[in-house]
Amino acid sequence: MDAPLHIAVIEDHRLLHQVTVQLLRDQGHHVTGFFCAEELDDESSVFVPDLYVIDLNLPGEDGLSLARRIRASQPATGIIMVTARDSLEDRLQGYGSGADIYLPKPLDPAELLAALSALSRRLRPALSEACVVDSSIQQLKGPAGSVHLQAYELRLLCGLARAPAQTLEFWQVAQHLGQSEGDFSKGSMEVRVARLRRKLSEVSGAENPIRSLRKTGYRLCVPLLID
Repeated sequence: MDAPLHIAVIEDHRLLHQVTVQLLRDQGHHVTGFFCAEELDDESSVFVPDLYVIDLNLPGEDGLSLARRIRASQPATGIIMVTARDSLEDRLQGYGSGADIYLPKPLDPAELLAALSALSRRLRPALSEACVVDSSIQQLKGPAGSVHLQAYELRLLCGLARAPAQTLEFWQVAQHLGQSEGDFSKGSMEVRVARLRRKLSEVSGAENPIRSLRKTGYRLCVPLLID
């Protein structure tokens, strides 16, 4: 079997939620279930799925809005949208929001697994070249080796991975580094980011894996998975 994917299932129907999560786990994947977009947002920043299965009609923020946010922050991720609304207009809205595949309810397990397999063929080449953060032991692994991460480095990497366009402004970086607005130090920030950049370069082989953006902040420039 290929390496398992980290999958988030966002579905508010309890029985369908349970069945979908178990189906994907039975295929060997790491699956976390959520009942609404807000639950996903509340999850620790160390959780960055490879693929999302999203119900369109969620309570609170709907699936279309959630898919747009995910696509903006994680352009390479996989998104499967599931819904009972199957008109052409609904399907076009789903694809327009960033969905890769639009599946109708009632959901056929075989069709979901086939869609997952198709998306995996696109995802896996990028995943094989990605660096991986093992948050349980604060370790960063990549094609060229592995290094230990300090707690603030782990927070910052996870923050960059989840941010729209993998970019954080200076004040957001300061928050991940544990600096309040009152004791914000640009010099201290640059030193810490430089250390993290060296570690990421060491394991990825990339020359400039964290790019400095003039008067703005920093951007992560290599694929990164959070385990």
